[in-house]
Amino acid sequence: MKSFSVLGINFGGHDTSACLMIDGKLVACCEEERYCGEKHTREFPANAIRDCLSKGNLDINDLDEVAFTYSPDILFKNKNVSKTRRSLRTKEEYEKVLKEKTGYLGNVSFWPHHMCHVASAYFPSGFSRALLISNDGIGETTCSLVAKGEAGRINIVHKGNEWPHSLGLVYAAITNYLGWKASYDEGIVMGLAPYGDDTEKIPGSDMTYRDVFSEIVYPIGDYSIEVNPEWTAFHAERDKWVSDKFINLFGPKRKWEDPITSIHKNIACALQRRLEEIVIGQLRKAKEQTGLNKLCISGGVGLNCSLNGKIEKSKIFDEIFVQPASGDAGVSLGACYLSNKRNDKSFQPEKWHDFYLGSSFSDSQIEEYLIEKGVDYYKLNGEYSQVANILAGGNIIGWYQGGSEFGPRALGNRSILASPFPASMKDHINERVKFREEFRPFAPAVIAEKCEEYFDISQESPHMLIACKVRDEKINSIPAVVHVDNSARVQTVTEKNNPRFRKLLDSFYQKTGCPVLLNTSFNVKGQPIVNTPEEAFNCFNSTKIDVLIMGDFLIKE
Repeated sequence: MKSFSVLGINFGGHDTSACLMIDGKLVACCEEERYCGEKHTREFPANAIRDCLSKGNLDINDLDEVAFTYSPDILFKNKNVSKTRRSLRTKEEYEKVLKEKTGYLGNVSFWPHHMCHVASAYFPSGFSRALLISNDGIGETTCSLVAKGEAGRINIVHKGNEWPHSLGLVYAAITNYLGWKASYDEGIVMGLAPYGDDTEKIPGSDMTYRDVFSEIVYPIGDYSIEVNPEWTAFHAERDKWVSDKFINLFGPKRKWEDPITSIHKNIACALQRRLEEIVIGQLRKAKEQTGLNKLCISGGVGLNCSLNGKIEKSKIFDEIFVQPASGDAGVSLGACYLSNKRNDKSFQPEKWHDFYLGSSFSDSQIEEYLIEKGVDYYKLNGEYSQVANILAGGNIIGWYQGGSEFGPRALGNRSILASPFPASMKDHINERVKFREEFRPFAPAVIAEKCEEYFDISQESPHMLIACKVRDEKINSIPAVVHVDNSARVQTVTEKNNPRFRKLLDSFYQKTGCPVLLNTSFNVKGQPIVNTPEEAFNCFNSTKIDVLIMGDFLIKE
């Protein structure tokens, strides 16, 4: 068969990105925010495209196809949706922008947004037969999809909820009400939820928080949901997320600098519980109807690791796979898979967990930068016992290695690392390194073979997207990575997935007897994960990180 190269591009919404696939193999996955410095950017992913082509040693017109992650034909059929959307484009407008920005003159395809989501999870899962779900804010006109993947074919089970009936938009609306950015800070609300109690009565009302959220969004039939317009406003007015009725009951919208009260915590709790209740109810029905034993999760709601953890714990499915860039950055990956499948009908799912396909710099490039800046450094020569000693001594490390991760979770290449003990390490990093809310938890990275000794989870979790309970007898051993409800967003690390990070974990284990490290993304609040050696060094200099390790080089303050 003739060689086939396709560039997937997410453009026309937030989290713009590009992915390159050559003959069915992923070569590059790059997010534009890492280059332009604006989180969740809507900018055309010119830099991401440039890096993808560089990694593939291709010029733009060497490509056989460029695949976009929206189908304008679907979008423009629904005028009610169109009037509330930003960045609307026809196919001709997409092609014009592509040509102006890149000079591309070849074949262009357009794939439905949620098909891109489910394809992005199905094909790298390695599951031949699986249920596929996607939930997000909105694609073209729908906000979800349920499908079956069977022998490399995707067949729709439920075509999705039509806007404005969206679990993602309900979560975004409450995120906005609680004082954070919609379609941006939902993870903060997820972290706040365990501090609340949704069975409490709302002040001045006979209703509980749970009662109200049962009215705000509820299931219809097997897979549909309905959002009650009495409580929400995003369907009627741009940037007005909740209704006057909601504000009259709960009080005025919180400003980000305002204190977080028990009301805010209880709202977050009720929102999270309602999301879990609805999605798990749908999944039970899907399992009953399809008999499928594997599940692939995608869409922005797929980044909700608490929900994913409840799904894993429910044992509805034997195994779940969550695509690490489940938000809209990941649809460019799905577009690549769909185009490749159309070109090669025999193309099948293949397990692929190497999502370290973003921007990368060699040791020689890093050393050249350090010399140019006059920075003193020490060469490790691949030996990490000294690094383990630094971590065991209570120091915080900036860890910059290889290619950057695809998706919002740092998985051991663009990470800030620390010992998971003592408990005060969490507060220290939140306050003096990340500059973020004190209640937000950090994730544990664990030697994969030791995972079940510490965590109540019965499958691998390489992408830090499944929350689980920490075993009672281990809570005091790793307190800095245990959330208030004794949960943790665990990352299992193998030598195959990330040999350098695994070697560090092994060294720390040999030194301390603990196979776990605290792992958080190498950035401060509000900024994308660092992309270049210069950004890593600047972040190190502007925070209380004690030691920076870039490639094979150790730099102290």
